[in-house]
Amino acid sequence: MCEQFVNRKRELQALREAYQSSRKELIIVYGRRRVGKTALVKKSVKGIPHIYFFAEETLEKENLRMFQSLVAKALKNPLIAKAELSWEEVFELLEDSGVVVIIDEFPNLLRANKGLLSKFQKIWDSSRKLKLVLTGSAISVMESHVLGYKSPLYGRRTLSIKLEPLSFLHLKEFFPEKSWEDLVRIYGITDGIPAYIKEVQFRLRAGEGLEEVFQPNKPLFDEAEFLLRSELREPARYFAILKAIAFGKTKFGEIVNFTGLPSSTVSQYLSNLQTLHIVEERHPIGEPERRRNARYYLSDLYFNFWFRFVYPNRSQLLDFGYIENFEEEYNHYLGFVFEKVAGDFLKELNRAGKLPFRFTKIGGWWKKNEEIDLLAINEREKKALFIEVKWKELSEREARGVLRDLERKAELVGLEGWEKWYGIVAKGLKGKKELRSGGWLACDLGDFNEVGEYM
Repeated sequence: MCEQFVNRKRELQALREAYQSSRKELIIVYGRRRVGKTALVKKSVKGIPHIYFFAEETLEKENLRMFQSLVAKALKNPLIAKAELSWEEVFELLEDSGVVVIIDEFPNLLRANKGLLSKFQKIWDSSRKLKLVLTGSAISVMESHVLGYKSPLYGRRTLSIKLEPLSFLHLKEFFPEKSWEDLVRIYGITDGIPAYIKEVQFRLRAGEGLEEVFQPNKPLFDEAEFLLRSELREPARYFAILKAIAFGKTKFGEIVNFTGLPSSTVSQYLSNLQTLHIVEERHPIGEPERRRNARYYLSDLYFNFWFRFVYPNRSQLLDFGYIENFEEEYNHYLGFVFEKVAGDFLKELNRAGKLPFRFTKIGGWWKKNEEIDLLAINEREKKALFIEVKWKELSEREARGVLRDLERKAELVGLEGWEKWYGIVAKGLKGKKELRSGGWLACDLGDFNEVGEYM
């Protein structure tokens, strides 16, 4: 597997500044599995004295024994490994060592004993110099039990990093030889999850096709099921809801109809899925957040791909090793993927100051049967940018038609008295120069190289 480490510059800088500070530091790093937390914290302590401890799903006493062994090695005192010590006593030995302590997958310790949080509170409160990093993949546990106001550690963290998937544009660093179109095809499977990107990278370098990535016995074939079953009870009902969303049933009523489950059950399960950060609830940009205008989406494209293509076709994949009509259906699915890609593209342009204004919010807008793919706004300045996203090759004439219809739909949003701009992001677009001279934002995949210069 490739050892590349892509991006994360801001996170690395924040961690290293914390290690070099004169005060004690309690650092929380969390995010979904495979997003690169372990790689980040290990990279951050390169060249710095540290203890890296991965908390296992085992008895507290066994974890403590393993941690003691690492401390004994770091302090070059083998007697520590053999002594009967408490967590508090072990950390007291580290007080003047100058060693950064990393506990990876801290929630595994809490599963064995939730009372450990109070012990770590005492450890932290009595310390003068401790540099402690706690990481976790169970986002709901990290947010409620570690960061939440009811946690014994509440108010003590000095730095918290929620590690998000990489932006689409960073895939170019993994696949410099690939076209942007090829990268969209890869992104539709991997999202910005480094572990999945590297798996695809490995398969492609081995001469395999993209369709080989999710074959039986390959890691991504059952990765989603493995992750979700570790988080969910009664997975059958949850899987039915997730499949519905992956097939484009994003409204509450559509999910109820698709699954055949009672609305009260769907409501409760959606709430649980949101707590676990597997599903997110979205509302039209600029509109009040009401139940009737909510839409539900899977939190990342890998889950979406798995429930759209792998989960409903597992028997076919196991028997024959392929999905019928995959290329045609996947290309259609990429229209949905490209909306997220276009959003990442616009965010990078926004950071670089290459848009008519700096937006503070971006997302979709919908009302009844009308939709706008992306609406970026700055409420304080009363400025709005309306964007249509098309996963197809457009002529200048077709683009003008799309933009005129976009201007019509923009009137339905309201925003009277606001400055407004309109644009299109397409797979391919002819007449960009002419469209831009008319005051429209006009971009296609060919413009993605330019934005990479600002990252």
